[in-house]
Amino acid sequence: MSDDWKQPEAPPPPLFLGEKERNMVKQVNDELIERVIGQTVLYYPLSIEASGFHPMYGEAINKVFADPVKVNVLVEWDGYQTETTHLGVDRKSSITVHFHKRRLFEDQDLYVTEGDFILYGSAYYEIMTINEPKQMFGQIDHMVEISVKCVKTRKGIFDNG
Repeated sequence: MSDDWKQPEAPPPPLFLGEKERNMVKQVNDELIERVIGQTVLYYPLSIEASGFHPMYGEAINKVFADPVKVNVLVEWDGYQTETTHLGVDRKSSITVHFHKRRLFEDQDLYVTEGDFILYGSAYYEIMTINEPKQMFGQIDHMVEISVKCVKTRKGIFDNG
């Protein structure tokens, strides 16, 4: 055995899972979403500064939304659900919207939150739940997408006038 060998200070980066590979995946996903899939939504984020939250309860009586942001996404139509209650029949539609996480954060400086609204087609949808279901190469620190479940709003609930 040679006496010239020394323990490295830090382990080498994992093969095929470094920054270059993550950047390549981002580039491919950006191109697929924007040029092949081609679905867009208008995203209406809540303006925390303009909404005037109550100091004790932390809620806003009148919510004010910032200007919409056009975002390239993948949308899944979840269809209609019909409920029958003592008030009558209620028919709701919902969608699942898949955002490319790095594209949102790094390129558009946009953070998705529950209660924000999305315009898809001619209908407004409210974001109800947020999920981050996919890891890049199984790495917990590198999530690929943000998936949100949205429910169509009733007329008059969200008026962006």
